[in-house]
Amino acid sequence: MNQLDVTAIRKDFPLLKREVNGHPLVYLDNAATSQKPQVMIDRLRDFYTNENAKTEEGHSLSKRATEAFEEARSKVAKFINADEREIIFQRGATEGLNHLANVFARGVLREGDEILVSAMEHHSNIVPWQIACGESGARLRVAPINEAGELDLDGFESKLSERTKLVAVAHVSNVLGTINPLREVVSMAHERDIPVVVDGAQGIPHLPVDVRETGCDFYAVSSHKMGGPSSVGFLYGRAEWLERLPIIEGGSHMAEKVSFEEEPQVKSLPMKYEAGTPAFAEVIAYGVAVDYCSGLGMEGIAAYEADLLGYATERIKRIDRVRVIGAAREKASILSFVADGVEPKQIEKSLDKEGIAVRAGTMSAQPLMKLLGVKGVVRASFMFYNTREEADVLARGIEKCVGEAR
Repeated sequence: MNQLDVTAIRKDFPLLKREVNGHPLVYLDNAATSQKPQVMIDRLRDFYTNENAKTEEGHSLSKRATEAFEEARSKVAKFINADEREIIFQRGATEGLNHLANVFARGVLREGDEILVSAMEHHSNIVPWQIACGESGARLRVAPINEAGELDLDGFESKLSERTKLVAVAHVSNVLGTINPLREVVSMAHERDIPVVVDGAQGIPHLPVDVRETGCDFYAVSSHKMGGPSSVGFLYGRAEWLERLPIIEGGSHMAEKVSFEEEPQVKSLPMKYEAGTPAFAEVIAYGVAVDYCSGLGMEGIAAYEADLLGYATERIKRIDRVRVIGAAREKASILSFVADGVEPKQIEKSLDKEGIAVRAGTMSAQPLMKLLGVKGVVRASFMFYNTREEADVLARGIEKCVGEAR
């Protein structure tokens, strides 16, 4: 395993040095948003201080901003083994999924068609497809999961039919931590010429992503979960799909020629889907966050986090009256649990008093909560800058809260 120097890494993240409620911060809410490396913060500040100009204009500052913006696109494309024209910058994974849903509703779906999602999806990979179904007359179907929280591949395949026009599935469940077998999912779908959309919000911060290897047709990402700024992300789309799908947003940047006498002439990819002024400063800073993760090595990050998750899981399992939710054989660094007789929000508040940041509630996955038979969970989510010592602090905080609730 590629060893990470976590002590050195932690020094790169300024917020990890602070105290909360008189205790050293133990930040375990990374699935909601990650902390930011100083190098990314510095790049964002430097751009606004010394380089700020709108992209795609003629003067020197704008030329440099455009170059830096496209450099970030190149970094992202290389990071996931895609072509630069297949990277569409968006506000985040949610916007990317909504964008796709709108495009498919307008240009692909018809009454009687079906969209297949899994039972473990985040609302961002459910609601847009429900809206698309409502607009097109298509039907949303749900693939089952097993008791361990893994996608039931036999059940998934049984839901595929000639009516299925799209499969949408998370790379990693934001509640269970389950890593879905994308190659198998894609293979089953592609045998029937069905495109596959992947919600990559919880996947790309923790795992190597190669869209050519998995074969997925679309992959949606949020920057802020992997050390980048908020309100920016990207949608990868296979060029063959992006070329044929209709546009749904118009404005500057995406139009080559506009007149009152004829339909607008649309620019080629990727500008075809980037209407309006992009979040150019944030995209440029995001490129630095990508550099940071690339420098550490995603294989090393995945191995370190898997070891840390395994340690934390065993530690939490030993606590009386506490039950871990999600026992998939392949998991990323998400640890959800419930405690008998103690509400998740009560645990969240108790841990916060100890300086431990976790998240409690339905995690925007209400259908999954209903399936699990719980009202909510407590979620501790890890990043490569977290440590076993912090997992021990978490366990002691849970033990204290559960013990006081007897």
